[in-house]
Amino acid sequence: MIVQDAALPTSSNTDDVTIFEALESEVRVYCRKFPIVFDRAQGAELRAADGRTFIDFFCGAGSLNYGHNHPYIKRQLIDYLASDGITNGLDLYTTAKRDFLTRFREVVLTPRNLDYKVQFCGPTGANAIEAAIKLARKATGRPGIVSFSGSFHGMSHGALSVTGASHARSAGATGPSSVTFVPFADGPSGPFDSVGYLARMLDDPSSGLDLPAGIIVEPLQMEGGVYPAPAGWLQQLRSLTSRLGILLICDEIQVGCGRAGTFFCFEDARIVPDIVTLSKSISGYGLPMSLALLQRDLDVWEPGEHTGTFRGNQLAFVAAAAALELWQQPDFGNGLAAAARSLDRFGREISELDPRIIVRGRGMVLGIDLRQAGGASRAEAVQQQCFNDGLIVELCGRGDEVVKVMPPLTIDPDRLERGLQVLHRAVVGPVRTEPAGMSTA
Repeated sequence: MIVQDAALPTSSNTDDVTIFEALESEVRVYCRKFPIVFDRAQGAELRAADGRTFIDFFCGAGSLNYGHNHPYIKRQLIDYLASDGITNGLDLYTTAKRDFLTRFREVVLTPRNLDYKVQFCGPTGANAIEAAIKLARKATGRPGIVSFSGSFHGMSHGALSVTGASHARSAGATGPSSVTFVPFADGPSGPFDSVGYLARMLDDPSSGLDLPAGIIVEPLQMEGGVYPAPAGWLQQLRSLTSRLGILLICDEIQVGCGRAGTFFCFEDARIVPDIVTLSKSISGYGLPMSLALLQRDLDVWEPGEHTGTFRGNQLAFVAAAAALELWQQPDFGNGLAAAARSLDRFGREISELDPRIIVRGRGMVLGIDLRQAGGASRAEAVQQQCFNDGLIVELCGRGDEVVKVMPPLTIDPDRLERGLQVLHRAVVGPVRTEPAGMSTA
């Protein structure tokens, strides 16, 4: 018999959050920004339990690039479950894994002349980062890693060691390590010749910086404030690492799978990293999955050196294979390009209306930097007004002073325009403090 705890009453009230407040850890974040009980979702929309609908420009922190419950991907999952397909296969050979690897090679690797081995790392992007760092050290025999200011690579201990954000590292109690941080190509203080700085340090035997195993970089920094690395800068970084025998690790966890307009963000620079990490939208459906792509000569693992119980998420393999089929459909590519143009046009319009607002981005992500136009308090007010008016957007940047805009790659023109109109009013118009009515289904 199940005994109901008297302190935890059940309720049919759609707005009731009692159980969350009573049992869930204080570590929760997004429910504080969007204090509503969500129930269903489809495409670019989230629906609350009370019937209100919201256009989603957050996309599960980049894990839902193809929107919510994409009908084709969902159909493949339902059919697989109905056939009693394996759900967790560890690293066993399975038909679902075979189908994904075949599709990944056909759609992603071969057209780009990439010859990577694929390592299934576990459920989260941080696990792929852990694998990349460990492998770089094992393959080179050197402990050092170089990372960049403004970076974010995950919340596990190893991933935190290469993360620049102090608020993230503080909870992990990361102490001195073999990681060296240098300024990114761009940031709140402006552009910086970090590649030239690294070259000078590494070419000087008395600089104090030993030859590292690898350099880890986000081709487009997201949590740091949406700072795209210029193509020329990435090319210089690739040239430096190749000349000195340093492994170049590209973290594509949030900007990969089309977020930057191309499948990989580094494609624009025409470089080939030594190791690439993928997670978030690689599963196509928001299911846990992460990969490390390795140059073949770097696959020096011994069996079992980096394992994880959930590295064989078969449902993620099924959904990921289905999502990759979208990339072979002309309508998908044309829609993605058109949506990216609309987003770019919106960003330029916002900048022209208020020169204090700096807009950065690429493809299907914009960062609206309000640091000089009210700062973090203004950004928070913009986020709240968007929420009140039926739009979900996230904040990023050193002090959450940047509004991060990430619509689904598959969003239809009408919903994209409606969402941008809400955002335009919140950013440029007067910011209300009283909640307004939200849209209903």
